[in-house]
Amino acid sequence: MDIQFLVERLESLVVNARKVPMTSQVILEQAAILDVIDQLRVAIPEEVRQARRINQESDRVLSKAREEAEQIIGAAQEQAALLLQDQSILREAEMKAQDLLDKAQAKSDETMRGADQYAADVLVRLESDLVKSLSIIKRSLEVIEERKPQPTEG
Repeated sequence: MDIQFLVERLESLVVNARKVPMTSQVILEQAAILDVIDQLRVAIPEEVRQARRINQESDRVLSKAREEAEQIIGAAQEQAALLLQDQSILREAEMKAQDLLDKAQAKSDETMRGADQYAADVLVRLESDLVKSLSIIKRSLEVIEERKPQPTEG
């Protein structure tokens, strides 16, 4: 279940709760609040698992890019070995090999930046959702704490 949805549901329960007359306090239905909290406990690990999957996917993409780079390098090296007979051809092959290496490195760097940015975006969104959830839970706990009867001095 989506954390954002659960946070909105928790907020709705607080906003729509019965108000205690002449106070800013509300009466919350314990079962409903606890149900949402239980769902949050389930949803948060799922968001973390999604972030891990994204990291694993970025690792896979990087690994594939490295493999492609190694294949390109291998192909360039094979081509260079075949062209060793003539100095001018050798120099041209070396320049092409370096160009292929540069392109492979640039592609690898670009893929890495894209994967890192995607993972960072997801983690920032998750952090934001968690901060919002924690804030709502803290507010709800404060409301519950305010409703506790105060001990009388005497």
